[in-house]
Amino acid sequence: MKCEIIIDSECEEKVVVFAREENDTVKEIRRLLEQDPTELLGFSGEEIVKLKLTDLHCISIIDGKVYALCETERYLLKERLYVLEEKLPENFVKINQSCLANIKKMERFDTSISGTLKIRFKCGHTDYVSRRQLKLIKERLGI
Repeated sequence: MKCEIIIDSECEEKVVVFAREENDTVKEIRRLLEQDPTELLGFSGEEIVKLKLTDLHCISIIDGKVYALCETERYLLKERLYVLEEKLPENFVKINQSCLANIKKMERFDTSISGTLKIRFKCGHTDYVSRRQLKLIKERLGI
């Protein structure tokens, strides 16, 4: 399959795919284009709120439910953590089994407990990096 990408700030964004048949590659392209990676829907009581990914500090499982943590509030999300992990951009990284963290919103790193890394976010939330994810996190942070 040939690929041609033209970057032009004057043009409207548009993707055209020419294919002989709808195969797995075409289906994957369609799936990627249909999802909106810039916003999530969060629930706060009876209210549904559009959450910008740039405002999210982390997405965490709290009491068995998935929450998006922002500066001052947390919003319930209806999607599973592993689904969100696939949809979110590169600045979100899995730090343990129950948390996806926005690297741009990390504030402090505490290494006082031997072998572990404690992360504090700008919103005040803290979480630990699992041993399994520690090497990846250190690489991404340049530590």
